[in-house]
Amino acid sequence: MTTTPGGPPLEPALEGPRRTVYEGARIALSPLDAERDAADLFAVSHGTPEREAIWTWMPAGPFGDRRAMEAYLRERAGSADPLFLSVVDRESGRRVGMTSFMAIAPEARRLEVGFIWYAPEFQRGRANNEAMLLMLGEAFDRLGYRRVEWKCDAENRKSRRAALRLGFVFEGVFRQHLIVKGRNRDTAWFSMLDGEWPAAKAELLRRLES
Repeated sequence: MTTTPGGPPLEPALEGPRRTVYEGARIALSPLDAERDAADLFAVSHGTPEREAIWTWMPAGPFGDRRAMEAYLRERAGSADPLFLSVVDRESGRRVGMTSFMAIAPEARRLEVGFIWYAPEFQRGRANNEAMLLMLGEAFDRLGYRRVEWKCDAENRKSRRAALRLGFVFEGVFRQHLIVKGRNRDTAWFSMLDGEWPAAKAELLRRLES
């Protein structure tokens, strides 16, 4: 008896994530709009060493002024992949960070979450838990994707801890993977599979309800 490598046939997904507003209880994820979002996003990510440290692991930034950041955001606002979203604090209405769906592969039912950053005062709160609940829910629950990836600089300990805390599984390090801002980047890879999502979702909901 012969077996088929990879198991039974799998159907591709029909679409990618939506360019829409994802509503949570305390935050919302809104498609990036450079003119609307630049002032808030510049203010929460510039002006102090703690705020500007946000850009240490990003491929761009910090920016010299709001106009420079607005130009950067404008280049990205129309992109379908990555699909950039601003993170909105619903209580204040302020934009307090960014995230994105990227490396979107409906044919493999796979995508990545990336370009994630938050204002320092939101980094240790509920924002990332709720954002990931919304984004992973879109990927696994609505789209039926099989795999979501999280990648970061291998030296970015905070991002690596966040991935594990959210339920992603460490898969290894791609050595000398990229050159970012003129320096080598070894990339740490994490993933979550559809079979792992129910437990991760339950834990995220528990945290948000506590």
